[in-house]
Amino acid sequence: MHGPRRRLVLQFGAVGVAGAVGALFPTPPAHTPDTSFTVLRRRWREVTAGAAFDPSAEPYRTRLAELGAVAARHRDTMAPAAGSLWPDQPFPSFVATPARLRAMARAYVLPGTGLTGDAGLAGAVARGIGHYRELVYPATAREVGNWWHWQIGVPRALLDAAVLIEPHLPEPESAALRDSVDRFVPERRLARYSGTSTAANRVDLCTVTLLRAMLRSDHARAALAASALAPVFPLVGEGDGFYRDGSFIQHTSIPYQGAYGATLLSALATLFAVLRGSPWEVTSTTVFDMVERSFAPFVHDGFCMDLVRGRSVAREPFGDHRRGREIAASILLLGDTAPVAYRARWHSMVKGWAGRSAHPPMLDAAERHDLAFHGRLAAILADDSIPAAEEPVGHRLFPMSARAVHREPGWCAALSMASEWIGHYEYGNGENLRGWHTGSGMLYWWARGHGDQYSDSFWSTVDPYRLPGTTVSTRRLPDGAGGAWGDTRPAARWVGGATDGRYATAGQHLLGLESTLAAFKSWVFLDDAIVCLGAGITAADSVPVETVVDNRRTTAALTVDRAAGFAHLAGHGGYVLPGAPPLRTLREARTASGVTRRYVTLWLDHGTDPTAADYVYLLLPGASPAETRARAADPGWARVLANSAVSQGVHVPSLGVTAVNFWQPGTAGPLTASAPCAVLVREPGDGTATVTVSDPRRSLTGLTVTWNRPVAGVTQAHPLLTLATAGPALTLGFGPLDGREGASHTVGVRLA
Repeated sequence: MHGPRRRLVLQFGAVGVAGAVGALFPTPPAHTPDTSFTVLRRRWREVTAGAAFDPSAEPYRTRLAELGAVAARHRDTMAPAAGSLWPDQPFPSFVATPARLRAMARAYVLPGTGLTGDAGLAGAVARGIGHYRELVYPATAREVGNWWHWQIGVPRALLDAAVLIEPHLPEPESAALRDSVDRFVPERRLARYSGTSTAANRVDLCTVTLLRAMLRSDHARAALAASALAPVFPLVGEGDGFYRDGSFIQHTSIPYQGAYGATLLSALATLFAVLRGSPWEVTSTTVFDMVERSFAPFVHDGFCMDLVRGRSVAREPFGDHRRGREIAASILLLGDTAPVAYRARWHSMVKGWAGRSAHPPMLDAAERHDLAFHGRLAAILADDSIPAAEEPVGHRLFPMSARAVHREPGWCAALSMASEWIGHYEYGNGENLRGWHTGSGMLYWWARGHGDQYSDSFWSTVDPYRLPGTTVSTRRLPDGAGGAWGDTRPAARWVGGATDGRYATAGQHLLGLESTLAAFKSWVFLDDAIVCLGAGITAADSVPVETVVDNRRTTAALTVDRAAGFAHLAGHGGYVLPGAPPLRTLREARTASGVTRRYVTLWLDHGTDPTAADYVYLLLPGASPAETRARAADPGWARVLANSAVSQGVHVPSLGVTAVNFWQPGTAGPLTASAPCAVLVREPGDGTATVTVSDPRRSLTGLTVTWNRPVAGVTQAHPLLTLATAGPALTLGFGPLDGREGASHTVGVRLA
């Protein structure tokens, strides 16, 4: 909203907006009947207010009656005055007052509310719209505060209510409302794809424009609303939008599938459904692909992971579960307009999420908050022909957004980093004041039964200097440190890694936020463990530097056996710590805003102003005490090949995995690289192997990797492969990797 924006601009050129619209969507002649708008208004009512359920059946009958009671209460307590529409909502009341009007309008159009078709209720909505528009949202008002309220939030809610009660909205009031919307969302607002008119914001602006068109049966504006969606769909290489690897960015540098992205998905699903079969039907299929590439990887057991929710993590407890439900609801709605193959996979996926969801179960929450979603979800859950999909197993790396997600049977982990392209965190509108270190290698993980680990008041009560997985300078920071709206990007390019889809090595050249801290951090994601490495940890802030092994919101028993080199947290998992520095622990209760939560913190103290400090530890999600002890007693299970500012790597013989992050050209174990890169080698034990490489810095015009292992030949080449020499050792040469967005590239070989 308030920072540098992508430079891509869509301009309609000398023909102007009308000319561009006419070229993309021919405008019907003036005498064309407005039956298309009759259909649009009906579709809008069905899609947004709800029609996918039997209003006479439970739980719909009860919930509809409750909606009617709420609407009646709003109607009866409405008391237009100079400073309010309701006494408890003084103006400007940008959110609550328009929302009440919309709720009343929905009670008017939905069956079974006891107020269905009630002209008195519709008249009250019309009067409320008029009063609010006149005193808060007149065409002559000066836009103050957050632009979003004026251009998206308020007009969408008011127009939504107006469209629903449209036969009862007097034309003078309808015209005045249209004039206000035209003042704050003029047609030229959609002429350029830049600034605050990109990605999710652009889709919201198009929705407002379509509602404005429906209120007046305005063909030109309907065409504009549909055509202005066009720049949202192409994949981007910088700035806001969807990327080839599935990343979604808003505000230039913040991964945002779980907030702006969820809003975009919901709005597109709605527009696709409303415009289907109309002269302005949207035909792009990009969003269908993004459901599984961009959104699903960050939904775990029905909730959306916080590492793609930006500043919204600080808003409310269990916001991750609410966003997961919203994404699921959007996917089911989008399925109504998607090809059959997509729809079948999505139904199975959402059914699996719903079956594993908790806090509360997805169907129970839908009953309270979204009856249309409840209707669709209940039908899928009751359909025995639709299988409930299990959580996938494997790794998804998102180098363009400095994120990674790893799934194994029984547990899941996710990694949040910062880079030259991705901010440490986002602060804005007074939200997320202390999210400073979420990009310093925060490692989230969930074992079975721990889906609320980061949900239940975690962000308001956790020590913000001790987020799990991070390495931080303990220098005290001011609220909002680093600047607002994602302007917290460090000058670090090597952030990313390599994955073959099953295992992965990820790495971060860490530069601290408003500190002198520098470090090299690596994570190797395996089937029952994550190997965590740190090296080159250096700072001159005159304060201690710490690596937070974990910080769990729990009262579970903690066992620490320093002699054996492990710790175990009952019901959660284990930690193997083979060397210095010694593990420090703390059990504490933390209180914020009247809420108290208890934490167990494990950390490594690197001392004040360390120089080239390092660490190694293994995280074992879900492991039992016996499994943790056994892993600690087997130091050869993961052999550290290197752990320095030159390279970090491990070899795991039992899995046939060798993984090295080369910060500089060099050799680590059997691998040699000619330039900074990530390399992952896997030998499955069948006489073959794969070698996967990537260029996290996105700067290499060429790369040579040598594996000191006898190889008979290449079985699976790669388009970028320029050299492949087999024999006593394997040498692979790759062409330009700089334009590949940090993607992983795999070559298959046959062992000698």
